[in-house]
Amino acid sequence: MHAYEVPMSTFTIDSGTSRSTPTPVPGKRVTVPAVRARKFARPDGTFLTDQPIVMLTAYTMRMAQLLDPHCEMLLVGDSLGQIIYGLPSTVPVTLEMMCAHGAAVVRGSWHALVTVDMPFGSYEASPEIAFANAARIMKESGCAAVKLEGGEAMVPTIAFLSERGIPVIGHVGLTPQAVNTLGGYGARGRTSAEADKILADAHAVSHAGAFAIVLEGVLEDNANRIAAAVAAPIIGIGASAACDGQVLVTEDMLGLFERTPRFVKRYDDLATRIGDAVGAYAGEVRARTFPTADQTYRPKN
Repeated sequence: MHAYEVPMSTFTIDSGTSRSTPTPVPGKRVTVPAVRARKFARPDGTFLTDQPIVMLTAYTMRMAQLLDPHCEMLLVGDSLGQIIYGLPSTVPVTLEMMCAHGAAVVRGSWHALVTVDMPFGSYEASPEIAFANAARIMKESGCAAVKLEGGEAMVPTIAFLSERGIPVIGHVGLTPQAVNTLGGYGARGRTSAEADKILADAHAVSHAGAFAIVLEGVLEDNANRIAAAVAAPIIGIGASAACDGQVLVTEDMLGLFERTPRFVKRYDDLATRIGDAVGAYAGEVRARTFPTADQTYRPKN
């Protein structure tokens, strides 16, 4: 047994198998302490992670099944607003959406630590409101942690949640929920003052109790500095290979959309492959060559 493996403590999976029920597997999940322990202090006072943390987004049971064996963490991101629902931003995403998709991802996984984004408006007003909404997410989804955006302003909330048994992942740099304040999705940290502010935010979030921090859309040099200086593991997205782990929107890296952000590497072109497959199906339907004897029911001899 690996040090990061413990018995699964979320939902029991039925031993029957179907499209909606994963094949039974040993119930061992990555834990919050194990993720935090990946990063250690070096003699010179900087921090390092020997083995980078693999993280991807998941919104559905089936995608969670496919990603789970390869990832330490699965993020049920509020990016589902755009990916699943076709919304213009993450701002309209609701608690109900996050709870429902979080539960689906937990049901489809057994190994990865599942964390769920707290949507815009569910945690900013006060630590008490944040706790009530985070507790609802964890109860209804079975996830192990929540993620929220913001730096020093979120320190009281992160500390309040962490001290009451709700593990928190922070998110600094480019924060999509604040797109209206930021004026767009451009990279952050282009000035020395802004770079220093992002570093200060990361330190503050780490000291408040966040067990990991997503660092999004910052200049590489700044990301390198933050990864080395901050005790909590830094999960990069549009940041640097020197971060303690990486996260991407799965649909982006699989090539399911025509346009992807500059920082995304496409590992496949599933949009074209799906189009080709559906085109072949449509052609056979119109030619009446599908279904064949292999796909129809006939009397038994």
